[in-house]
Amino acid sequence: MVRTVASQASMTYLQTWYRTTGIFVSHFVSASYSAIMSRMSRRNRVIHGDNLAALKTLAPDSVALIYIDPPFNTGKTQRRKRLKTVRAAGGSRIGFQGQNYRTILLGEQRYADQFDDYLGFLEPRLNEARRVLAPGGSIYFHNDYREVHYCKILLDRIFGRENFLNEIIWAYDYGARTTKKWPTKHDTILWYAKNAANYIFNYDAIARIPYMAPGLVGPEKARRGKLPTDTWWHTIVSPTGKEKTGYPTQKPLGILERIVQASSHPGDLVMDFFAGSGSFGEAARRLGRRFILIDSHAPAIRVMERRFARYPDVRFERLRAVISRTPRRHKKPILGARS
Repeated sequence: MVRTVASQASMTYLQTWYRTTGIFVSHFVSASYSAIMSRMSRRNRVIHGDNLAALKTLAPDSVALIYIDPPFNTGKTQRRKRLKTVRAAGGSRIGFQGQNYRTILLGEQRYADQFDDYLGFLEPRLNEARRVLAPGGSIYFHNDYREVHYCKILLDRIFGRENFLNEIIWAYDYGARTTKKWPTKHDTILWYAKNAANYIFNYDAIARIPYMAPGLVGPEKARRGKLPTDTWWHTIVSPTGKEKTGYPTQKPLGILERIVQASSHPGDLVMDFFAGSGSFGEAARRLGRRFILIDSHAPAIRVMERRFARYPDVRFERLRAVISRTPRRHKKPILGARS
């Protein structure tokens, strides 16, 4: 079900909005304001709308962790096809024991990844991200080699160069390889704290990984494994694996769960406002965090509707452009109104 977002900006705004309109879901009407806010805060939310407008409705200092994977400004149309291979006489592909197979196209997701002013697009959204981050919060900004250097300068200006914590390299080894230069097989994740003197890093909660050369360390260390460094070797989402959603640029849960484990606590509110397939929300929910996911792309919302259909605590909402206006007055409360 899709409902219209009213506001979650603050207690004062909610009280004003309720008094002037009376428009609210009927089972909230008899509840106290504190109970309303408590119930709203426990929900996992997927918001369909412009992320800048949605961010402006959120309370300051309210989000413990932000991860974003914005479009990379590749200048291309990003595509992801969903395929199914079936056994068929006369099929063009040869498989196990010489059997013939053919491939069926189930669907395709795509979006244009090109901006005339990429940094101008990001800047107001990153300013809002800093505003809503909790005092001990942090942000992970995921990009690639084309734009990350320019984005680093922008992030330094917004969050402060002194609050830059890590440049994380996610390295993978999959897909086509050029023969004209070193094949590009990594993304970059920039990690900033709102305040480098006060941020979350759960050293003991991070899942350990095997040593690459266990013979060079003692048996106890080899058995325990090691904390990942700032270079993360992890495969991409397999095109044929169970994790795939068919959405272009989907990121693996293993990467996102590591971020959630390291930089938030169970029960914390975390957010991704370029949500895409919703993988960050999936990782957060698995680890007992609450989430807000925001995306304006209708195909992304459809993917997330399928993904979260089995979770009754995930609510889908549609953001209206009128949300920032002063609420209109009504002579009589209109109860249970929906859109």
